[in-house]
Formats: sequence, C-alpha cells, structure tokens
Amino acid sequence: MTAATKTPEGQNDGYAALSSAVIGARVKALREAAGLSLRDLSERSGVSAPMLSQVERGETSPTLTVAARIASGLELRLSQLLRLDESGAVTVVRAGQRQHGGNKRRGHDFEVLTSAQPGQRAELSRHTLAPGGATGAADDPPMHEPGSRETALVERGAVVLVCDGQRHELTEGDCVTFDADLPHHFENPTTAEAAFLAVVSAGLRRS
Repeated sequence: MTAATKTPEGQNDGYAALSSAVIGARVKALREAAGLSLRDLSERSGVSAPMLSQVERGETSPTLTVAARIASGLELRLSQLLRLDESGAVTVVRAGQRQHGGNKRRGHDFEVLTSAQPGQRAELSRHTLAPGGATGAADDPPMHEPGSRETALVERGAVVLVCDGQRHELTEGDCVTFDADLPHHFENPTTAEAAFLAVVSAGLRRS
C-alpha cells in the first residue's frame, strides 16, 4: 500500500483511537509469531529496523502509510494488523465451523477448535489416534514455526510423544509441554483409541 492508497471509510477513526503502545505490542507479537527478526521485517516492508524498533516499544505511532507497509511485510491487511475489522475482543468458533484434517492411512484425525483468523498467537486442536495410529513419522520435518511451544493433554487412552528422538509415555490426564519447532509426533501403541488436546503457542522464545 502506498501513500496514495485510500483508507476504508471509518478506518482512520479506528486507527486514531489506538495508542502507540497497543500498536507496538501488536506489531511485535505478529513479527515474533511469524519468526521474523526486525531486519527481516524491515526488508519485507521497506520500513527501517530502527523505526520498527521504536514502533514496537511504543515510542512512536506509525503513520497509516507506514502501518500499511508493516502490514504488507507481515502479509496482512492493514485492518488485520490493527484489528479494525474485528467486531470485538471475543471470537467464537461454533461447533459446525471447525476445520478438520488428518491422515486416514496413519489413523489420525483432528479438528481445530480455535479461529483461523490471521494474527492468532495460539491454536487449540483435538486429535484422535486409532490403535497403532500416529500423527506423523520420525523423518517428518518440523511443522511449526521457530520458537513455537506446544502443550498436550491426554483426554483418553495412552500415547507416546516422540520429540527430537526421545520417547515420552503419556496416559489419560497427563500433560506435556515441549518445543514444537523440533521434530516430533504422537503415537498410539495400544489396542484402544486415544485422544488428546494440543495447544500450539506461536513464536514464543525459549527461556
């Protein structure tokens, strides 16, 4: 978006109502969720790294033109970056709106319970593993972006988490948290169906 690009009606008012601290925190969260450094985002957006740093710290409020360039660098619309097209702070996903997936050959089914809107920092999903099933294989590449963390809670049955070559046996009620950017998958070595919930938090730095 260039300086000549028209801003949707009402968007100027919404933008003006946002504090520099809110905008900065939003930009930083989205940049880290995308696994981008300040230099990476600078190259993608055309906004200098020092300016981006000032924006993220809330020391300056970017003009609409600069904000649009930042949004473009994050592959978002300006309204998505600033959450101007959201109806509020609460997002509801109805049961019939869930995304479904899996691999029948591996005996794996899942549904994503949270919204697929851009900018979400966490994803909640429910997984079902048939007897002998698995979410992946040992040689599968990591599916999550750098810095991601995952927490899984076994709802039913027993599973084995294979993370970075190490096996961790889990039974009903057990909860595990691990670095999701490492090679990992879940297996069901039993003769009964197993189910677990998983939350992936994107772009969080390891302590």
